[in-house]
Amino acid sequence: MATTAEPAIHPVDAKPPAGQLLLGGVQHVAAMYAGVVAPPLIIGAAVGLDAGQLSLLISASLFTAGLATLLQTLGVWRFGARLPLVNGVTFATVAPVLAIVEQHGTGGSLGVVYGATLVGGALVVLAAPFFSRLTRFFPPLVTGTVITLIGVSLLPVAVGWIADQRDTVRPTGLLLAGFTLLAVLALNRFLAGFLSRIALLLGLVAGTLLAWPLGEVDPGALAEAPAFGIASPFHFGAPEFEIAAIVSMAIVMLVVMAESTADMLALGEIVRRPTGEKTLADGLRADGFATAAATVFGGFACTAFAQNVGLVALTRMYSRYVVATSGAVLVLLGMFPVTGGIVALVPHPVLGGAGLVLFGSVAVSGLRTLAKASFDRPANITIVAASLGIGLIPIAAPEFYADFPSAVRTVLDSGISAGCVAAVVLNLLFGERATAERTP
Repeated sequence: MATTAEPAIHPVDAKPPAGQLLLGGVQHVAAMYAGVVAPPLIIGAAVGLDAGQLSLLISASLFTAGLATLLQTLGVWRFGARLPLVNGVTFATVAPVLAIVEQHGTGGSLGVVYGATLVGGALVVLAAPFFSRLTRFFPPLVTGTVITLIGVSLLPVAVGWIADQRDTVRPTGLLLAGFTLLAVLALNRFLAGFLSRIALLLGLVAGTLLAWPLGEVDPGALAEAPAFGIASPFHFGAPEFEIAAIVSMAIVMLVVMAESTADMLALGEIVRRPTGEKTLADGLRADGFATAAATVFGGFACTAFAQNVGLVALTRMYSRYVVATSGAVLVLLGMFPVTGGIVALVPHPVLGGAGLVLFGSVAVSGLRTLAKASFDRPANITIVAASLGIGLIPIAAPEFYADFPSAVRTVLDSGISAGCVAAVVLNLLFGERATAERTP
């Protein structure tokens, strides 16, 4: 009798052993921890929260990021891309949130912020099926350009970590960053199997151990962290709905949807699973629902984290269950701030050294996608060149658009968004010419 072979499991749906799940998940958390706590730190300081309230705000962001990651990776009905996609608080909303705080004062401004965020998340859920149909405007020429810009735009973040947010880098910071960078490269080169895939995590541990005797590790943050603490529903104020704030947040959420779409397309290329309209729509719905639900617990708008897309490319750990484990770790960090203090022990220069490899791998993935487009036609070269140039403007000169209206700056101040819009528009304008050149 003929036997029917069982279909092979795609690497995205594979379930590694428990030890690999845990270490891989912790590695993802280590790569994105600084990024997810920075927005609540900035917003909390602007609102004037005391140390205890600020700790709860950070815990709320970690907790809601974990829930959003679990929804995105495991999926519930039509919510979740079911890809190894880490979600967290997006930096894109920091500027409009600070503008709302400045306009309404520190007293009840968070209620207005949460009202605008709640409506923005609901709008993303409604717009997801329509926005996902725009994938035909993202051929390899466009997606490769956007993915490359994602990696390049993240490199200044790594440089800022190396300098520890100072104007100049200290010799100690340069030493720690260089040591961590060499450690990650060496471990990735000489270790085999699973150990080579957690080279980033091992490099972060090595860099932190070197930083400890140099006095660069602050154990006080761990000692001051409460053992347990999570914000009760609407702890920071019930949502208040104001038209101006809602319009501002809606514009920002369009940018967030564009960046999240680019991240999902990039991740689909990396894990070799085509990202179609249904997957994009499900992923955007999860972003919108997580954003709206985050306001209940004191969190902010959630979106995909590009640095974790780079980590998937670097480690080749494509399982979505590894990232789901990182979501569970984030939930625990949000519920038990003392455990988050352990991750916070990693000095910024150590994170920066690892970030150079991590973010650079995203740019390499973009170049690999661009290789699928033909550059024998001059039109394709000019499209990529102009799009990269436009996308690099806010990276090279952050204050270049300072005198533009805030609505325009929302798009132009993000190199990813500006480059994405430029690539789509230029491909629409000059893509036909490339087709004509192909026709005898």
